[in-house]
Amino acid sequence: MSAFTWPPESPTPASSPEPPGASAGAQIQVAAGAQIPAAVLVPLFIAPQSSEPHVVLTRRRADLRRHAGEISFPGGRQDAEDADLSTTALREAEEEIGLSRSQVSLLGPLPATSTFATSYIIHPFVGMIPAGVAWTVSAKEVDAVLELSLADVRAAQTRTPIERRGITFETDAYVLDGHVIWGATARILQDLFERLSAGPDGRLALAV
Repeated sequence: MSAFTWPPESPTPASSPEPPGASAGAQIQVAAGAQIPAAVLVPLFIAPQSSEPHVVLTRRRADLRRHAGEISFPGGRQDAEDADLSTTALREAEEEIGLSRSQVSLLGPLPATSTFATSYIIHPFVGMIPAGVAWTVSAKEVDAVLELSLADVRAAQTRTPIERRGITFETDAYVLDGHVIWGATARILQDLFERLSAGPDGRLALAV
């Protein structure tokens, strides 16, 4: 799930652009004017060499019509077949980067965040995964999987200009190794940093 569209397009829910990772399944129907439920997985792992926590993100293909080249978490719109939104997040991660849901141990949710212009309400779920996963990306939408140190990402927080459709504006972002992480993804990372902690045994946990 990447940054919200800018400038606002004010679409109706029926015509809202699909978020990155949207699947082809039967989708949840929402009333006119209501926000569309979506979910993302925030995968974390402990790097064996450094024992430092890392986060997994995706980079969208540069030739896509929407959200091209943006950095996002694996996720998308809830399907009618999904038992709940955590199931949506796990399913989308499986479809986008080949992360089997059996490899994910969910720590819990983060606060939902809205994509203001496109009417999505994104529910992030944080999960621990093993280090060294062999990624299998969905070639139609993802061109890279990024494994970034959480400490490096936190240190990369800044304000940066973003240009969309000929309009330049300044926004909060994380700029790291040439990657600009902004919008909903940046807000999810900020919530993660505020709530994530490590216990005496080094295990990660989310504050309630």
